[in-house]
Amino acid sequence: MRTVLAVDGGNSKTDVALVAEDGTVLARGRGGPFLPQSLGVGAAVDVIGETARRALGPAAGPPFADRVAAYVAGADLPIEEDRLREEIMARRYGREAVVGNDTFALLRAGASRPWGVAVVCGAGINAVGVSPTGEVARFPALGRLSGDWGGGGGLGEEVLWHAVRAEDGRGPATALLDVVRRCFGTRLAEEVVLGLHFGELPGERLHALVPALLATAADGDAVARSLVERQAEEVALMGVVALRRLRLVESSCEVVLGGGVLTARHPLLTSLVEKRYAELAPHAELVIADVPPVVGAALLGLDHLGAGPAATARLRATFAGAVSPA
Repeated sequence: MRTVLAVDGGNSKTDVALVAEDGTVLARGRGGPFLPQSLGVGAAVDVIGETARRALGPAAGPPFADRVAAYVAGADLPIEEDRLREEIMARRYGREAVVGNDTFALLRAGASRPWGVAVVCGAGINAVGVSPTGEVARFPALGRLSGDWGGGGGLGEEVLWHAVRAEDGRGPATALLDVVRRCFGTRLAEEVVLGLHFGELPGERLHALVPALLATAADGDAVARSLVERQAEEVALMGVVALRRLRLVESSCEVVLGGGVLTARHPLLTSLVEKRYAELAPHAELVIADVPPVVGAALLGLDHLGAGPAATARLRATFAGAVSPA
C-alpha cells in the first residue's frame, strides 16, 4: 500500500505523519521549528528528516514514503517552494514530493470542499483562496514589508511598543505596561527592550504576551482593545480580499480560520472577527478547523494518490479534536 509523509512545518514546530493510502496513520511525530528564511533551506529540510526518523525509528528510510506532502511556513513564493522541493528530493525523503505554503494545508484540513479560503493567524498572518475552478489567490506574506500586520509576533511587538511609551510618557497609560513587566519579570519595560536588543532575550518570547493582551482588552483597556480590533480587521481583510479576487464574495464559501491566535477562540477576538465578516462578506461561512494542519497536508497527498472518502474519514477520525497551534 502506498504511503504519504505529511509535513506541517511552522515557525514554532514541525509535525509529520506517515499515512497509508487507506487513511491509516502509521506514525506521527513533532520536531523543532521550520525556518528556511532564517536558518537556510538545508537546515529547515534537516528538521523534516530528523522528525521523521524519530517518528519512524532509526532504521527507517530514506525514502520514508512514496510521496512527501510538505506544506510549510517560509514557502511564500513559488521559487521558495521549488527550492524546498529540490532539497527534499535530493535527500530522497520520498519518491516524489510536493511543497506548498502551510495555508493550503489549513484550507484542506478545515473545508468540507476542495475549495474555499483559509486565514492563518499564528506566529504571523497569511491567507490563501482556491476557487471551484482551481484559481488561486495568495499573498507574499513577508511581514510588514508586504503589508502584513499582526500574528503572535506582531502583536507581541505592539504590546511592548505601547508599554514602553506608557512607561516613558510618550504614550497613554495602559495596563499593557504591567503585562510586560509581569510576563518578563522585570521592573521596567525598557529592560525587556534592552534584553531583546542585546540578544539576551529571544524575540519569540514576545508571543507569550498575546493571551494577556486578549485578557486585558476584554477587561476594558482601551489600548489593548484597539490592538485586538486591528487584528480582527486584518483577519477579515485578508479573507475578504481573497474572496473578492476569486469572485466568491457573493457566494456561500467557507473561510477556514487557523493558527494559535484564532484557534484559542478568545471570545472578544472571535466576536470581532465574526462581526467584520458579517459586514464585509455576509455569505461567508466561518470554520475553525477541528483537526491540525498536518491532516490537511496528508489529505492533499492522499488526493494525489486517488484515495477515496473512506480514507479521508479514517484519517480525520484519528485526529478529530486534536487542533494544535500553527
